Amino acid sequence: MDFEHSARAKELQAQLTAFMKAHVYPNEHLYGEQAQGAARYRTPQIVQDLKKKAKAEGLWNLFLPGDHGAGLTNLDYAPLAEIMGRIDWASEVFNCSAPDTGNMEVLTLYGSHEQKKQWLEPLLNGEIRSGFSMTEPAVASSDATNIETSIRREGDEYVINGRKWFTSGAMNEDCKILIVMGKSDPDNPNKHIQQSMILVPRDAPGVKIIRDMKVYGYDHAPVGHPEIVYDNVRVPASNMLLGEGRGFEIAQGRLGPGRIHHCMRLIGCAQRALELMCSRAQKRIAFGKPLGDQGSVREDIANSFCEIEQARMLTLRAADKMDREGNKAARDLIAAAKIVVPSMAARVIDRAIQIHGGMGVSQDTFLAEAYTYARFIRIGDGPDQVHMSQLGRALLKRYAPEV
Repeated sequence: MDFEHSARAKELQAQLTAFMKAHVYPNEHLYGEQAQGAARYRTPQIVQDLKKKAKAEGLWNLFLPGDHGAGLTNLDYAPLAEIMGRIDWASEVFNCSAPDTGNMEVLTLYGSHEQKKQWLEPLLNGEIRSGFSMTEPAVASSDATNIETSIRREGDEYVINGRKWFTSGAMNEDCKILIVMGKSDPDNPNKHIQQSMILVPRDAPGVKIIRDMKVYGYDHAPVGHPEIVYDNVRVPASNMLLGEGRGFEIAQGRLGPGRIHHCMRLIGCAQRALELMCSRAQKRIAFGKPLGDQGSVREDIANSFCEIEQARMLTLRAADKMDREGNKAARDLIAAAKIVVPSMAARVIDRAIQIHGGMGVSQDTFLAEAYTYARFIRIGDGPDQVHMSQLGRALLKRYAPEV
């Protein structure tokens, strides 16, 4: 593959790096202060202000190919996602944050004209946010066929009943629409067409927020990952996405790009952790000399560099294959990246925390929260074990001896 990015992508990398340096890094702590205020689930004002600046500069919807976005390939988007991933909230400034990116892709690919008009357009404009409601507390949701939430047709409406949790995005005050996965045909002998996905307005009667879920003590306000009960929620039949029984198909289409985007952002986290590790090791004196003079510290830095580069190359190769042959053809490489990158990022960030000592676990660096993100993504969008099992099965089939 050709690792050379297009001229347009290089231009955007320079523009995005300059924007981050001028506007995002200087406001990193201000975001934290505003996100912990009285209105904890309101998008901080600094993000609202920076979104206007980014949109005016054309740094908007960079993740989305085609007419709606910047028209970039996955390969060209990768370094941009990495740059944004260096700060956990930066992606929202450019309308490139999860779960909105995946939801916009779903609506772009599978939404009706009316659904696009009502929900996709305001999402593309950054006027609203969205949530994705798939995981359930009562079943092992790593196997999506286990999902129990019911979607039952009654005349011109669907009635939704069930309990979800880790519904990313749903606590935010700007969240107006939820994509909910449930079973519309639970008795179908083909377990992969029992499921459907349906659009549920966040303010629909019967949508009950039970609590926000914390991840290692963080509730991730102002986005949140709440537990939600759907209690006889009624929506028009026109809110069904693509058609009954197509939920599993949509999920596969949504999660492929979503997984690779998480990998891209996590490489940015790991790269920033490495840079902070190097800076700290040169400035901090212990036992009469800089930490960087200690052999074990140098080994941690060298290993971190090697692991980041390996993960980056794997991610770029997956992105390139997605561009050339499609997401389905690239699923093995996507799975490999999803297995490798979060674990790599967690290791590198952990080393950076260790070199920072007490400061590394405090709020004075981004490291502690970045570690929780890396660790969570070993579960999010499918746990490691599922990806390894599926990848191993595919490889056994591919390289089976000829009889």
